[in-house]
Amino acid sequence: MVSPEAISGSVHSFFLKSMSNQELSLEMRSTALVLIDLQHGIVAMDVHPQPSSVVIARGRQLADAFRRAGAAVVLVSVGNRDASDMLMPPCEAGHPASTARPDNWSTLVPELGVQPSDIQITKRQWGAFYGTELDLQLRRRGVKTIVLAGISTHVGVESTARDAYERGYAQVLVADAMASPSAEAHANTLKFVFPRIGLIRSTQQVIDAASRG
Repeated sequence: MVSPEAISGSVHSFFLKSMSNQELSLEMRSTALVLIDLQHGIVAMDVHPQPSSVVIARGRQLADAFRRAGAAVVLVSVGNRDASDMLMPPCEAGHPASTARPDNWSTLVPELGVQPSDIQITKRQWGAFYGTELDLQLRRRGVKTIVLAGISTHVGVESTARDAYERGYAQVLVADAMASPSAEAHANTLKFVFPRIGLIRSTQQVIDAASRG
């Protein structure tokens, strides 16, 4: 079995190769940052190729850059009222056993430094668009481009990215500010999905673009 560390190395190599050397340009008046599921119950997972603490720290750096630029910051969390509104279709992988969640399971981590101007969205499934007001909030602010990061790359982030693509948004996927429990799944999303629906960039490239925009 290939270790997560070995896969992480291949992810890093592919990430460096896949990023364009062209300077990233963002029109901040029409760009929003969307951070996926940086909440207590999700960041507690063991994720790769960077740990949750790194994803959170980079998410905060991105959020602060967007706040300084006066651009929209959207913080998405996932939660369910109870087991009756959870998606439980028959599937080969099965479903996790239903267990009681701590009260803060869906609470955004304090390290994000949530501000009154931030838009908070609660979703009930993988993607952040279906059944929420995310699309409405973005369009009423004239947003045409979203910058996307969070956990997990191949679940909440990818599902949201696919939905954004189908709704006509331009996207920047911040590869070093996302992670998954499976390093292989993270790598597959970066290699096979994201290059077809957006630009793959690093946290620093996005922060630099925000400062210019």
